[in-house]
Amino acid sequence: MNLKEKAKALKIYIPALFIAMKRKDTPLAAKIFAGITVGYALSPIDLIPDFIPVLGYLDDIVILPLLASLAIKFIPNEIMEECKAEAEEMWKDGKPIKWYYAIPIILFWILVAAVVFNILI
Repeated sequence: MNLKEKAKALKIYIPALFIAMKRKDTPLAAKIFAGITVGYALSPIDLIPDFIPVLGYLDDIVILPLLASLAIKFIPNEIMEECKAEAEEMWKDGKPIKWYYAIPIILFWILVAAVVFNILI
C-alpha cells in the first residue's frame, strides 16, 4: 500500500473510529484509544510543529496511523466493519456529505481569532 492509499484509508478510518467511539457495544479501552486518535487527528496542535522541515510532517505520517491501528486492534472486527461501512457512506466522490458539521468548528476559530485580534489591538 503506497502513501496515497494509506492517506485515503485514514480518511475512512478516522470517521469510523469516531462512529465506533459513540457505539454502546464498543469496549471501553477501544473508546479511549479511539478518542485519543480522533482528538489528535482533529487537534490543531501537533507533537512536532509542521513548520519544522521533514520532522513536522512525521507525526502526520507515522503517529496518526499508529494511533489509528492501535485503536482498531481494540475494536471487535464486526463493529469496525459496520463503522467503516457507515464512514464510507459519509464520503461520496471524495467529499464529505455533511460538510455543514464543520460550521461550529469554523465559528469557534473565528471567535478565537476575534478574541486574539481584540487583545492585540
